[in-house]
Amino acid sequence: MTKSLELRSAGKCELCSKTAALTAMLVSPKSEEIAAHMIAVCHTCNTLLSGDVTSNPSHWRCLNESIWSEVPPVQVMAYRILGQLPSEDWAVDLKNMVFLDERLVEWAEAGGSASIIHVDSNGNVLTAGDTVTLIQDLNVKGANFTAKRGTAVRRIRLVHDNPEHIEGKVDGQHIVILTKYVKKS
Repeated sequence: MTKSLELRSAGKCELCSKTAALTAMLVSPKSEEIAAHMIAVCHTCNTLLSGDVTSNPSHWRCLNESIWSEVPPVQVMAYRILGQLPSEDWAVDLKNMVFLDERLVEWAEAGGSASIIHVDSNGNVLTAGDTVTLIQDLNVKGANFTAKRGTAVRRIRLVHDNPEHIEGKVDGQHIVILTKYVKKS
């Protein structure tokens, strides 16, 4: 985590204010007009954002405070999360109450599926083109071989709609791999 992000967050998650080990999260896509693109999040928020935001809607009640942050990427992420909770009346009301600058609303809406974060077994963020190593033997369905532990998979591709899947080639065969079975090299 960058020094300026550490200072700004003061050791607290910028979404839920939990004092815990923090991870820097990129709020994509990057915008030329806005300098800061990172927020500090706790493990709970990171896990929910990497998976299904709607799996624990009560956790996101913390957005009652963070949506009013003066930090643009925090506002954008809070706005996006509220937009993913249409069945929660409190979330719809809060999203309707908040007023964001036009460029922040555009940034939030441009995020769409780009807000899906792929993480390896150790919690490291994966990006397209990374090299990962398998952490256990994997039986490859339909290809009749086992991808061995320690095998390097180069130039991975991210599955755009599923944060738990990546694609890569092992032994010349294109396969889908679960992120929980890899570590970033």
